[in-house]
Amino acid sequence: MALAFDEYGRPFIILREQEQKTRLRGLDAQKANISAGKAVARILRTSLGPKGMDKMLQSPDGEVTVTNDGATILEQMDVDNQIAKLMVELSQSQDYEIGDGTTGVVVLAGSLLEHAERLLERGIHPIRVAEGYEMASRIAFDHLQHISQKFEFGLDNIEPLVRTCMTTLSSKIVNRCKRDLAEIAVKAVLAVADLERKDVNLDLIKVEGKVGGKLEDTELVYGILIDKDMSHPQMPKRIEDAKIAILTCPFEPPKPKTKHKVDIDTVEKFQTLRLQEQKYFDDMVQQCKDVGATLVICQWGFDDEANHLLMHRNLPAVRWVGGVELELIAIATGGRIVPRFQELTPDKLGKAGIVREKSFGTTKDRMLYIEHCANSRAVTIFIRGGNKMMIEETKRSIHDALCVARNLIRNNSIVYGGGSAEISCSVAVEAAADKYPGVEQYAIRAFADALDSVPMALAENSGLQPIETLSAVKSQQIKENNPHCGIDCNDVGTNDMREQNVFETLIGKQQQLLLATQVVKMILKIDDVISPSDF
Repeated sequence: MALAFDEYGRPFIILREQEQKTRLRGLDAQKANISAGKAVARILRTSLGPKGMDKMLQSPDGEVTVTNDGATILEQMDVDNQIAKLMVELSQSQDYEIGDGTTGVVVLAGSLLEHAERLLERGIHPIRVAEGYEMASRIAFDHLQHISQKFEFGLDNIEPLVRTCMTTLSSKIVNRCKRDLAEIAVKAVLAVADLERKDVNLDLIKVEGKVGGKLEDTELVYGILIDKDMSHPQMPKRIEDAKIAILTCPFEPPKPKTKHKVDIDTVEKFQTLRLQEQKYFDDMVQQCKDVGATLVICQWGFDDEANHLLMHRNLPAVRWVGGVELELIAIATGGRIVPRFQELTPDKLGKAGIVREKSFGTTKDRMLYIEHCANSRAVTIFIRGGNKMMIEETKRSIHDALCVARNLIRNNSIVYGGGSAEISCSVAVEAAADKYPGVEQYAIRAFADALDSVPMALAENSGLQPIETLSAVKSQQIKENNPHCGIDCNDVGTNDMREQNVFETLIGKQQQLLLATQVVKMILKIDDVISPSDF
């Protein structure tokens, strides 16, 4: 794009390869952008809440994903439009930062855009709309802080954490075992949490899945699970008080780096070579035995001869263990990863109370459990399920629950769910709008109306009359001055979310408001779109 002037000094823009570009300006550009954002939000609207629908997505190579998680749906969708991509990034940033609420944030942003469109049609300048939204989001942010409640828990009182995780899991496929899964998630987080620093390293929680069994068989292993078995079928399947050598060097004779050729013309020479190789293997196995190792875990493979020798010397071994798993085993057992046999010393061995091999069902599937480790700060959640899709979706659900538990440990304030926080903010923003003179108050009112879209979507997805239900709950909140009234999605018979135990984290809700407002402001400020044409 270049700027030029004609003979009268009037500026005009020259577009390079103009016939191949399309250009939208002013209100047309804003409307096109808003409709793109609304289209993305409309897709996710039906998967909000405990009665939300799931989406089935097929990737180009034929892999099928069935999911309810907003970030996953948008990630798997092939989105071309630039503004729609912004919405995808919006849900991803909510996922990275909070881990939960990825659907709600997109629905809220879509609703804000929809209400902004009406204001633009009335001739209000987009910048004034954006500023009004910014003011309104600040009011709502402070109001959330005001209605939130502190929430005490300890290592012996985990019930509050479990209830909050159950709220997260209630909107997923796995909601029939939400109690068990929530308890597993909370125990896993508390096992690796540093409660003094209020920090949780989720990398120490490994989530493994195996097709077979049923969802109720999901278990929490205080240790590490690896999808490998002993390298020789006759090695012992159970080792107690194991001392583990963690190696990243292969069990094989050293190879010269240069090109080489060995000429063998007699049987004796071959015999010598074979004995030499055997001596190498012997020395390697002996070095492991000398330092007192009772189990070898190796990143590389070893050939049959080494395998045979290890078996004869009663040294169980596991081969082809991945790098990430090796690191986790080293963290859990307190061992060091050894790159060369010469560096093996007794203090570099990891210690585990029990290492056992477990087989599943009638198949030959076997896994290694490394439990009762020296440092029990690494745990594994082992998921079972009827098919691969179910396991993948359960992994995503568990990830959301882990993130919620982590957020509560960082900041133990909660607000009540079921749309109650949004309705309460909407009432507060509406009341504050009159204090602002000027055009911004229209935008502030529009923000209050847009907040109602989340409870409305919840009511719609639960098969209730959306407008009727919303107005009833809103009037009840105002009448009783009770910010805990929300949509009764599960038809329990009460609108009070305290009785239904539906909680959400305060930082998650505040993040939703801020992110949605930022993205909408950004979209409203775009007034010129130059894009390559389709043909």
